[in-house]
Formats: sequence, C-alpha cells, structure tokens
Amino acid sequence: MEPIKKFSELEPVKKAYSLFDEFQRFTFGSKVVELAIGVVIGAAFGQLVSSLVKNIVMPVLGLIFPGQHGYSSWQITVEDKVIPYGQFLGELVNFLIVALALFLFMRKFLTWMMRNRSDVPLTKDQQLLTEIRDLLKKEEPGAETPPV
Repeated sequence: MEPIKKFSELEPVKKAYSLFDEFQRFTFGSKVVELAIGVVIGAAFGQLVSSLVKNIVMPVLGLIFPGQHGYSSWQITVEDKVIPYGQFLGELVNFLIVALALFLFMRKFLTWMMRNRSDVPLTKDQQLLTEIRDLLKKEEPGAETPPV
C-alpha cells in the first residue's frame, strides 16, 4: 500500500501556494504599494485644485466678467440652440492649474531635490561599479588586455 502523501506535497496545493507567494511578492515587494499611495495622494491633490478653481479662481473671473450666476451660466445661443460654455471654461482653468502645479512639482522641485541628494551614501553595488569604472579609466587606451 502506497504511503499517504502529505497535504503540502500535493501538486495543486504547491501551485496555489507558489501563486500566492508570487502575488505577495508582486504586491508588497515591488512598487505597487508606492504607486497606490501616489494615486491616493494624486486624487486628493486633484480635489484640492478643483476646489481652488471652483471656489476662488472662477468667482474672481466672474467678478471681472460679470454674469447673472457667475461663470456657470455663461452660454451662447445660436438659432435657438444653447451652448453652455461656462462650465467648460471652469474645467479648462482647472486643468491648466493642475498641469502647472504638476510641472512645478515634477520639474522644479524634484530636480532641486535630486541635486541636493549628493550626500546620500552609495550602495555596495554602486560602490563596486564605481571602482570598476575608475579602474577601467586608469587603463591606457592603447594597452592590450592580458588573455583570460
């Protein structure tokens, strides 16, 4: 009579366990968590900028270009057809402010941060690669390399 196999030795259990391990490494070992945090922060930032545009910028524009109910009631009538363009202008201004804020953050702030990051110590791999690069630079360009 064949001995009873352990539960963990069964092939479907091994596949399921390895699939679970692979999924766990993917979600927690990679940048997925950092990406999720970035998405949540980005959504909150988008709401903040939308509030800025709808509650501050567009009412100020409504004072400059007066209308009955502010920019939301701006519209054009062409042959009994109403084209409400006020809401679109609000969303356009919202987009431009978000794009400007992202540009300033990504291009200017992160560039400034990377320039000031020179005091961060190198990892072991980076140290070894730097040493290899320096040794290769020291070699004379015309010298033959010894056979291996």
